[in-house]
Amino acid sequence: MQDKVVWITGGATGIGIGAARALGDAGAIIILSGRRQSALDEAAQELRAAGIQCETEALDAADPQAVAKVGADIVSRHRAVDILIYSAGLNVPDRFLSQIGAEDWRRMVDVNLNGAMYCAKAVLPAMREQRSGLIINISSWGGKYVVRQAGSAYTAAKHAVVAFTESLNIEECVNGIRACVICPAEVSTPFLDSRPLKPTEEQRQTFLQPEDLGRVIRCVAELPARACVNEILISPTLNPLYVAQHQKPAFA
Repeated sequence: MQDKVVWITGGATGIGIGAARALGDAGAIIILSGRRQSALDEAAQELRAAGIQCETEALDAADPQAVAKVGADIVSRHRAVDILIYSAGLNVPDRFLSQIGAEDWRRMVDVNLNGAMYCAKAVLPAMREQRSGLIINISSWGGKYVVRQAGSAYTAAKHAVVAFTESLNIEECVNGIRACVICPAEVSTPFLDSRPLKPTEEQRQTFLQPEDLGRVIRCVAELPARACVNEILISPTLNPLYVAQHQKPAFA
């Protein structure tokens, strides 16, 4: 990983910063993107204090022109992006079909799905030229299973991310490019604050932590180029969806 260029969207918090710490500790050059420059600056300061090389690029991943410009700027500085981690994600409290409006639906598809495509398109030409590269997309347990609590827009978009990632492998394997989609169940991040019913601190302690996902991402990144991990499904041992099945059924 020494001096590999890693671009992480949604990089200031949650899984993104967990990945940044793990890959930065391995010697990678980290480029963090996110919408809030103040959050990026805070995350970058923490990483630099730990001796990690870090840059920031404020970005709304749902803006195709902005993504193309940031991607081109990174490639012009560093020759290529060796690893892209698309960790940007969005959900809303009013997420059920009886609640969600068209604008929220569009925004969720733009951030959760379209942004992954925009970022991939920004880095693929240079990856093809160097005949190597790794793209890691963060989907969700709700990208593999239909879970009511996730809401229909989030579920639809995250399922599409799984299909998009495998399409990358089909199209780009001949160019030496690999793609992996990671589908985590509950991870204790600020993302949980958008839930209609927020988990308690005690519950959060049983969830996966950002550093757990960072270790998984580093494992994928450090495998030899001949190895492609197409998909990872990961959950807390005390998976709330499983625990719910231990409750007394309404009908026996």
